[in-house]
Amino acid sequence: MEPGAGTGEGAPSAPGRPALPWKVRLMLFALNVASGLSMRRDGTINRSVFSLFDRRARASARPDVRGVRSADVEVDASRGLWARVFSPSEAAASASPLPVVVYFHGGGFALLSAASVPYDAMCRRFCRELGAVVVSVDYRLAPEHRCPAAYEDGVDVLRHLANAGLPDGVAVSVDLSRCFLAGDSAGANIAHHVAQRWTTACVASSSSVPRSSPFRLAGVVLVQPYLGGEERTDAEVRLDGKVPVVTVRGSDWMWRAFLPEGADRNHPAAHVTDENADLADGFPPAMVVIGGLDPLQDWQRWYADVLRRKGKAVRVVEFPEAIHTFFIFPELPDCARLVEAMKAFIDDSNASSDSAA
Repeated sequence: MEPGAGTGEGAPSAPGRPALPWKVRLMLFALNVASGLSMRRDGTINRSVFSLFDRRARASARPDVRGVRSADVEVDASRGLWARVFSPSEAAASASPLPVVVYFHGGGFALLSAASVPYDAMCRRFCRELGAVVVSVDYRLAPEHRCPAAYEDGVDVLRHLANAGLPDGVAVSVDLSRCFLAGDSAGANIAHHVAQRWTTACVASSSSVPRSSPFRLAGVVLVQPYLGGEERTDAEVRLDGKVPVVTVRGSDWMWRAFLPEGADRNHPAAHVTDENADLADGFPPAMVVIGGLDPLQDWQRWYADVLRRKGKAVRVVEFPEAIHTFFIFPELPDCARLVEAMKAFIDDSNASSDSAA
């Protein structure tokens, strides 16, 4: 556990509705209404209805008030795969080459976008406060594109970075040997599987990265990863219906929409929490963020334990009062603490890389 970030591992959080600012409650209510109206009983999404609630931000080459600009990059037009790149203006940038954070948004594999206003704002904040160029991936969504489509999209974005680098509009120097994957909720699940697929491919063959490319995965940040299984955990039972965002019923719907037809929640895409978890030799150091008011917290702790037992470097950061998706609300103190923990992880990984060089 990150020092100062939480209490003892595995400590149960008292069930009860968390105290949240009215603005956060209002946004959570809108999210609940939007998803409830959009998720059909037959396992499909009413995209027209959800779009009424899902405000989108445009990319802008003009720096915002904090000096962050953005640009959309097409990766594969045939499947609508693109990414939004956030970079500091030259005036706001550090003199040293910046690390790159490849980010996967949450939304239960089925909702939201790299252009959704909360994620656009969050990635701008990450760019500014982490001192990094952020590449936010707009991967294909379920149920129209089931597993492993999102994983394949993530790997192809990394391949694009390794081969083509960043767009010309990025006016700052970057260090592609310090590339971090990051994601929240379903996006953290995708980040794990992309890291696994990428490192497996790199071990098996050198064809993923040109010899001339400096590209390297330096770490992976998994914020409240969306993991599961057929078993109902203590936290799922204790917190179901008592905290916002994640419910057992809603989570089951998302897994049915995402997993291959006929698969249950013990499928390897969901169940990365026991000795059967496949981890490549080169799997990068990981930071796992857990919220004490997240029904998925038991799965997340088991995942971190699997990483440890398999000899992988892992840092667990716990926020005892954090709900699922706390990170998109700057009004919550834990949001700023998360950015501090992410920056410490990136800085420590960079220091370790420098000492090993």
